[in-house]
Amino acid sequence: MTARQMKLGAFLWATGHHIAAWRHPKAHVTAGIDIDHYIQLARTAEAAKLDMVFCEDAAGLREANIDIASQTSRSIGFEPISLLSALAAQTSRIGLVSTASTSYNEPYGLARAFLSLDHLSGGRAGWNLVTSASPIEAANFGSTGLKPHADRYERAREFAEVVAGLWHGKLDEASSHAGQSFSVRDPLDLPRSPQGAPVMVQAGASDVGRDLAARTADVVFTAAQTFEEAKAFYDDLKGRMAAYEREPGDIKIMPAVAPVVAETDAEAQEKYAELQELIPDDVGVALLSSYLSISDLWRYPIDGPLPQLPESEGMKSRQALVIEQSRRDNLSIRQLARHFAGARGHWRIVGTAAQIADELQARFEGGAADGFNVMPSYFPGELDAFATLVVPELQRRGLFRTDYEGRTLRDHLGLKRPA
Repeated sequence: MTARQMKLGAFLWATGHHIAAWRHPKAHVTAGIDIDHYIQLARTAEAAKLDMVFCEDAAGLREANIDIASQTSRSIGFEPISLLSALAAQTSRIGLVSTASTSYNEPYGLARAFLSLDHLSGGRAGWNLVTSASPIEAANFGSTGLKPHADRYERAREFAEVVAGLWHGKLDEASSHAGQSFSVRDPLDLPRSPQGAPVMVQAGASDVGRDLAARTADVVFTAAQTFEEAKAFYDDLKGRMAAYEREPGDIKIMPAVAPVVAETDAEAQEKYAELQELIPDDVGVALLSSYLSISDLWRYPIDGPLPQLPESEGMKSRQALVIEQSRRDNLSIRQLARHFAGARGHWRIVGTAAQIADELQARFEGGAADGFNVMPSYFPGELDAFATLVVPELQRRGLFRTDYEGRTLRDHLGLKRPA
């Protein structure tokens, strides 16, 4: 049995992470507005002893075309801090992590909301910092357009500094913050977190995003198709931490993985093929376009190669990942869109519990991950399958806990309590 064990999160997303999940006959079509559905998912994850559930968010519809938006699995859903507050009352141990944008919030209000969630849950809250990369979101906040990537990250750096100061009690009447983007005078009207401070999570993979993570993050979510990509990211980020007087173990790197699991490999392959058949081409291409930050991808032949694209001010790392995959695997736009629609560029594994455990173990023990953020294709079925098939296999190998070590999210993740 290995002394080091992997960390596992359940990435919740309405009907599921496959873009056509809502069309699956066993999916819960109105999941996005059904609190009982989310309670069931959180309890399933907690019974499996997962570290956390994670809710992503965007401050607007993710597709510019309303007809396309209505055909995806991600068009409706609760505001996530409100949702996690409800889940806090229905669970007792599992961590509760949510996305919130530094571009469309203010530090004091966001710090107060997450610290409130932390107290409501007994020390189980985490904040996933994002800068937001969609012009659709910008238009909902009176902005003249998406701010340049470097400007968004400079605001995020100061934002994170202010939030940390509020959480750690470093801002008071004698030491208020007056910076380039923010001015904060008072401390929060709450005592310190039961776990010292809510867990700070990030997912930016650009150079400036990695630097921000090395400086401030406790957990990093990332996307990597191959072992080599995952290993290179892991080594690079851990190597940056010394510059900020931090140790490699102070950050847990958890790449996303989209498993499709069944009792036999043939059954798993059939499940995946059925999901892929549910993707309309226009929906797949629209999703691909949104991550590439290009609005006119339909101008190009769908069975031809991806065209040369200018560098984006949107999600730079995701754009680079998609372009690299299209070149590496010689995929047409149609093939790339269908592949991308299954897991939005994240690592996908199809097979038995043993096959999936083999793949996770190889990356974990090979120094390419500290754990994984699990993206079930559709809910509740694929989360149930992972919890009942894959988790017991990982436990049998000594790679995952059989019970929680403590009560807070920092306890689960093995993170230091902030001084």
